[in-house]
Amino acid sequence: MAKSVTRIQTGVRVEKRLLKVLKGLAEYLDLSLGDLLEGIVLHSFEGKTAFSPETLRQIEQLKEVYGLDLTAEDSHRLKDAEND
Repeated sequence: MAKSVTRIQTGVRVEKRLLKVLKGLAEYLDLSLGDLLEGIVLHSFEGKTAFSPETLRQIEQLKEVYGLDLTAEDSHRLKDAEND
């Protein structure tokens, strides 16, 4: 049975290439970006992977297409680029 939830609109800042990969993945999985993010976070909170091996392969392809070279190790060491 589906659980009823209250969703709110939020403004978050996300690295540009990461967002492109997320949007591409949401499209591939036929999900909204919000639904994809909710699923990733809920799986993460339980220490589970959110993706099948096939989906992980798709993510790798999208990362290559969009030039995303960031890893989990980079996650707490990112800084905004200087505006030129």
